[in-house]
Amino acid sequence: MKFFPDGYKPILSERETERAIKLVKDIFERELSGALRLSRVTSPLFVKSGSGINDDLNGIERPVRFEIGNMNNSKMEIVQSLAKWKRMALADYNIKPGFGLYTDMNALRPDDDIDAIHSIYVDQWDWERVLGDSERNLEMLKSIVRDIYSALKRTEFLVHETYSALTPILPENITFIHSEDAYERYPELTPSQREYELAKEYGAIFLIGIGAKLKNGEVHSGRAPDYDDWSTPTDEKHKGLNGDIIVWDSVRQSSLELSSMGIRVNKEALLRQLEEKNALERKELYWHKRLINGEFPETIGGGIGQSRLCMFLLKKAHIGEVQASVWQDEAHEEAKKLGFKLF
Repeated sequence: MKFFPDGYKPILSERETERAIKLVKDIFERELSGALRLSRVTSPLFVKSGSGINDDLNGIERPVRFEIGNMNNSKMEIVQSLAKWKRMALADYNIKPGFGLYTDMNALRPDDDIDAIHSIYVDQWDWERVLGDSERNLEMLKSIVRDIYSALKRTEFLVHETYSALTPILPENITFIHSEDAYERYPELTPSQREYELAKEYGAIFLIGIGAKLKNGEVHSGRAPDYDDWSTPTDEKHKGLNGDIIVWDSVRQSSLELSSMGIRVNKEALLRQLEEKNALERKELYWHKRLINGEFPETIGGGIGQSRLCMFLLKKAHIGEVQASVWQDEAHEEAKKLGFKLF
């Protein structure tokens, strides 16, 4: 396996990179919270096993579990993301429509791949915002995506102001494409190959309907049934009130997902999706009971990868250049030969 493009050389030194990482995070956090009217909150690193609060991602990943010895061996698990915890927090904080919260989320996902863009350590801005009574629709989803994209564009510009060699490349606008339309356009390609072609053509896309079955009976990519709403019809052809922000990575010459987000399930969507995934037993879990009982507000939310964003804006070829984690020996050796090291 080759980890770096031919002729790759980092633009910033290791010391410059450390300072630039803080700059990116400080700017984007401010821009995101201002654009979406989000307040920062403290979030957990672990939650109780069996509560239904942890994020199941695609529904198959194993969370890291442990026991607390001086609490009668209570079983806990490291979060994989905070998709469901945030919604519970919005209810408990009594946040009003049009406002929300965000947090620095740190997670472990031991089943993730380890390569140039994947790590078992995940750091992201997890955010969630309360919807008004008439905002559960595709246009609201697109409006929020545009706000996030504007925050990305402003961050890219301000980073360039400090480090002039980091030339902005994001297009003026993000392009919206439904996964069904992507399939019809490229039926012979795999989902990842479709993302590659579309990101290369447009520079930045929001791919809608992640988790819903396409015309061929397959899904573009898996989603757990109990956070994003991927099954609600948006018209006679399309389903889904969720999606991914994907950009063209000019360094790796490939597509790069920066964010997964969407309008969250209501009672009807939750039960429909649990049934489709043969997971109706989850409705007896603590979190799911609270949703079914009407204790949670209608929300929209998602996660934005911190290391992924730093990697993209700082023109890095490997996520290990901006994040301390575990990497293959071969990746370390290849980086060393190119004159730098991975964290």
